[in-house]
Amino acid sequence: MGLMQKATGEKATMWGPSIVGFGSRHYVYESGREGDMPIVSFSPRKAATVLYVKTDFAGSKALLAKLGKHKISGGCIHVKALSDVDEAVLETLVRKSAEAMRKRS
Repeated sequence: MGLMQKATGEKATMWGPSIVGFGSRHYVYESGREGDMPIVSFSPRKAATVLYVKTDFAGSKALLAKLGKHKISGGCIHVKALSDVDEAVLETLVRKSAEAMRKRS
């Protein structure tokens, strides 16, 4: 949580019962459906911690290659143990993801 707060400059907020989010972004689909979502977030799950961050910004592939042991599924990063990843790389990934999300707003 501290890493994400530092990387985003945002305080943690609960989004439902299990997602800890940082910042907020309003979205509107072409269909007219709209809502709000955190800029970046995570959810500690039994099998792994799920990180909800963008993985398609410029330079993200190089960061993911250096991150350490993880899986990507449905646009999310799954990490079994934080000790499996490089914290400096993770912090950079979160910061750059937040920057990319803010540019979309």
